[in-house]
Parts: sequence; structure tokens; C-alpha cells
Amino acid sequence: MTKATSSKAVSPKLSQPKPRLAKLRPARRNETKRRGEFAELVFQLAAILRGFKVSKPHGDSDRYDFILDTGTRLWRVQVKSTSNFHEGLYHVNSGRRLNQRAVPYKENQIDFLVVYVVPEETWYIIPVADLERRVSLLLYPKNNPKPGLYGKFREAWHLFQTT
Repeated sequence: MTKATSSKAVSPKLSQPKPRLAKLRPARRNETKRRGEFAELVFQLAAILRGFKVSKPHGDSDRYDFILDTGTRLWRVQVKSTSNFHEGLYHVNSGRRLNQRAVPYKENQIDFLVVYVVPEETWYIIPVADLERRVSLLLYPKNNPKPGLYGKFREAWHLFQTT
């Protein structure tokens, strides 16, 4: 084994603190596609750490980003993210684009919209039926005493266990 390939040369230092996910951002934050890819990676990790199996469809032709396997059920999941904080609320586009227009997701396309609020490292697990055909959502930050319309979906990972 050469010096360059020894385990000492390539192993990371164990004493370094784990980076917080909110500090891990794509190199150029203003690129929507890169932010979406980042949120998808973080979702995969978060779901796997909670004991779910996650599958990624080949290509990006489907309306959903992932299939989440609970062991008893498969769910179609669309992942979105936001860092857009304006007037005390986080704004997220919850629809998709069709001919340069925002179009809501339908129940025959996805089962859940999952939103990652990057600065707060918070997840919203929202059943598509509860979106009520909206194409944008306003989410309250964690420290706000008001839960808002979607507060009951904050960290609602248990919804994946219902049938």
C-alpha cells in the first residue's frame, strides 16, 4: 500500500463536528434546479434515517420525485424546498409548471407534497388532498405561536404510516 492510498491519508478526521444541514447548500443558491436536487438528497437521508425505504424513478417524467415504502404501503412523494422568508412567513411554490403557468398537483399524480424549510431544517408532510389545489403555500416558522394552515403537517412523518 502506497502512502497516498493508505487509510490514514484518505480517512476524514473523526473529531470534526457534523455540519448542520441548513449550512449545507448548493454552491450557487439561486439555481432552482440545484436547490431541488439538494432537497431531494436531504429527503432521502431523512426518510432512510426514519426507517423508510426510498426509491427514485428513472428520469424525471413522473410528477413525483420518490416512491416511499413503509413496509405496508407505497407512497408517491413530490419534494419541494424553500429558504424564501418574507414578512414573517416562508413561501414555497407547491405546484408544477405547465406552459409557463403554475398548475396544482392532483391526487392521481402524487400522494404527498413534502416541503423542506432549509433554514429551519424542518419538514412539512402534506397529503395532496390537503393542498386544495393550491400552487403556493405560506408556512410559519417554528418559533411563531401560530401554527398556520399547515402547522399540523410540520414533522408529520407519521402520516406515511397511515393507510
